[in-house]
Amino acid sequence: MQKIKVFIVDDHAIMRDGIRALLSVNDEIQVVGEASDGKEAIKKIPELSPDVIIMDIAMPGMDGMEATRQIVKANSKVKILILTQHDNKDYILSAIKAGASGFVPKRAVGSELVSAILAVYRGDSVLYPSVASALIEDYRHRTELDPYDRLTTREREILRLIAEGNTSQGIADMLVISLKTVLGHRTKIMEKLDIHNRTELIKYAMRKGLISIDT
Repeated sequence: MQKIKVFIVDDHAIMRDGIRALLSVNDEIQVVGEASDGKEAIKKIPELSPDVIIMDIAMPGMDGMEATRQIVKANSKVKILILTQHDNKDYILSAIKAGASGFVPKRAVGSELVSAILAVYRGDSVLYPSVASALIEDYRHRTELDPYDRLTTREREILRLIAEGNTSQGIADMLVISLKTVLGHRTKIMEKLDIHNRTELIKYAMRKGLISIDT
């Protein structure tokens, strides 16, 4: 059976030794090489042709993010698994953008690292539970901060109609409501979005995709 060729990149020799020892007992994995920084890894990888690279982030010289970008650009088939003590959202998003296939914190147990290697080798993406939670929480936080989500369905409808160039009386006629009701909704829309004139409302509606630029 063909083994999964793994390459380890970490600036701490004791960490590389530990990972190598951990993986050496697995019949499906073969450690083919290691490097202490990104620049060394880039030099060695073409000759060794690993299937999966275990990449640290914080390293002297060329860090893991830049190394990941360059390696993926040169060989889109290789899978890079980020293994680091940093698991905040900024590192996670940067790793994904750089082309990493998975992200596992160093506090994970050995079996979880092995499972992650097997998964990315198969073509899956891997996010450790705490990492996935951090991304979900960040998404929720950004969503909660979006003023547009505070608008009611009726307010969104009126915002779109205003942006399309309809007068307040015209909107009242279309929706079969009173002019006073339309003006009340318009006031609430501006308060919630912190917008103070019609021109800014139109620009906001365009940014949100509620109307096209040609409208």
